[in-house]
Amino acid sequence: MDDLTALARHHLDRAKADPHGRSSHLFLHDGPLRQSVIAMVAGCELDEHNAPPAASLQVLHGHVRLTARETGQGGLDLIAGQVQRIPQERHGLVALEDSVVLLTAVTATVGCPTPTEEAAAHQHADRR
Repeated sequence: MDDLTALARHHLDRAKADPHGRSSHLFLHDGPLRQSVIAMVAGCELDEHNAPPAASLQVLHGHVRLTARETGQGGLDLIAGQVQRIPQERHGLVALEDSVVLLTAVTATVGCPTPTEEAAAHQHADRR
């Protein structure tokens, strides 16, 4: 069993010492399920990247901004204790203060298409 409080403290200390201002650790890997702690110092950004088939972000400490078209122009601010589904589109993350988040991701699904796969299937069906 992992202690999230201890992991958060440890990785925030590592992020403060890291030249890029971040530290992460994948602590649970069970088939397609992944859980990671990500610590970032204030001002640190994770550039835009693709979303997995399903994911959520829970703020364990601090204040972050989730950026994506779906969240609006300025993004969606989240503080400690809040959890948010990660949109099915390219997104980024900005630490507005020293922060630690818990990323829960499902990297594959069986029999459950991603929104992109579902849209492609509908477009293919519409062409028939």
